[in-house]
Amino acid sequence: MTDSLNVAVIGAGTMGNGIAQTFATFGHTVTLIEVAQDGLDRGLAAVRKSLDRFVKKEKMTQEETDAIFGRITGSLDMEGAVANVDMVIEAVFENEQVKKDIFKVLDKAAPAGCILASNTSSISITSIASVTSRPESVVGMHFMNPVPLMKLVELIKGEKTSDEVVAKTKAIAESVGKTVGVSEDYAGFVANRILMPMLNEAAFTLYEGIATRDDIDTIMKLGMNHPMGPLALADFIGIDVCVNILDYLYEQFGDPKFRCAPNMRRMVQAGKLGRKSGEGFYDYSK
Repeated sequence: MTDSLNVAVIGAGTMGNGIAQTFATFGHTVTLIEVAQDGLDRGLAAVRKSLDRFVKKEKMTQEETDAIFGRITGSLDMEGAVANVDMVIEAVFENEQVKKDIFKVLDKAAPAGCILASNTSSISITSIASVTSRPESVVGMHFMNPVPLMKLVELIKGEKTSDEVVAKTKAIAESVGKTVGVSEDYAGFVANRILMPMLNEAAFTLYEGIATRDDIDTIMKLGMNHPMGPLALADFIGIDVCVNILDYLYEQFGDPKFRCAPNMRRMVQAGKLGRKSGEGFYDYSK
């Protein structure tokens, strides 16, 4: 276990609040940062709800979860909140320019020696680091959803990330109960470079009428021993997230295997984003 750290997490959405909860569970002090109060309130409420589930399942006591929640504070002031932290983890949505804008601020506001990590699942760490004056301190730290339960952290070393920062980040990830897998800094890394073409091919299989939604998921679940079928998994991740990642992979590699299935793109246009919108390949409205 590393010493207790002061950690800032930028973005209070599904990934950000899960990362905040995980670090607080292992004794670290966390500031959860958002741009608007309603987003911050939703993020903190999600942490409380998640912790309450552990109490209900008798995996933690109420006192333990209260202590964990007490180690998390919210902030709308990114510059002020990162001024005295050991590590920042950016966990906003997958948009390269938005991430670069955040890292420009972090470069100016975070203290020397602070690890600047991104939870990106596909975007180049070298590119994100290029807008800072300290690319040696920028590293990829890709958590899996749901963060409190999933064991893996995919660690990505940018072109200029120092070996010391990689070693420190690995130790920190292990200190919060994670197993680390290391990837070189190429679009999609390992997880999404392999996963997204599978989900996309499942969508094409449905689009081309080869099998029904339920048959596709049943065959992949039982035939490949996957916990859920690829179309259900796409709904869980978010159809919009899948489309964005596929578009980024196609842009970076120019390989037609990353060409997004037309039915997924149309679903995004219709607002059918999966579980979070109540409908995707499946209907979650009930």
